Amino acid sequence: MEPASIVVAAEAPSGADAVALTRELDRELRALYPEASIHGVTRSQLLAPRAAFLVARIGGEAVGCGALRSLDDSAGEIKRMFVRKDFRGRGIGRRILAELEAVARGHGLRVLRLETGIAQPDAIRFYESAGYRRIPCFGEYAEDPRSMCFEKGL
Repeated sequence: MEPASIVVAAEAPSGADAVALTRELDRELRALYPEASIHGVTRSQLLAPRAAFLVARIGGEAVGCGALRSLDDSAGEIKRMFVRKDFRGRGIGRRILAELEAVARGHGLRVLRLETGIAQPDAIRFYESAGYRRIPCFGEYAEDPRSMCFEKGL
């Protein structure tokens, strides 16, 4: 599948496809971590200023998602990054992440942070290959031994 066929656009986090994707993500995370180590995001955080929820589609089918929330006036956090298993390895995650970074720049954010879990080596490699560098865990992740945090300047 060529990257040009991937369409990434903002959608309501409460839409049927967005809900289905995030439920699928949560099922995968529950297979890897205890509930206390699954760090979601609230609906109000996704509806706040400088926030976004993006859905990736191929041929109209929702195949992935990602979200941005504001941490403060200059920093944002990537949340809910997910690509359905059958669609991984096609550049969809890269397109979602690039669009989230563009949205963050448009909101005047200068740095993006994110958290992923220690049991997700593919995600860790993905973020590192996209220019994110490991940082000490912050906020709600600081006390979670299963969390790894990353940051990238925009």
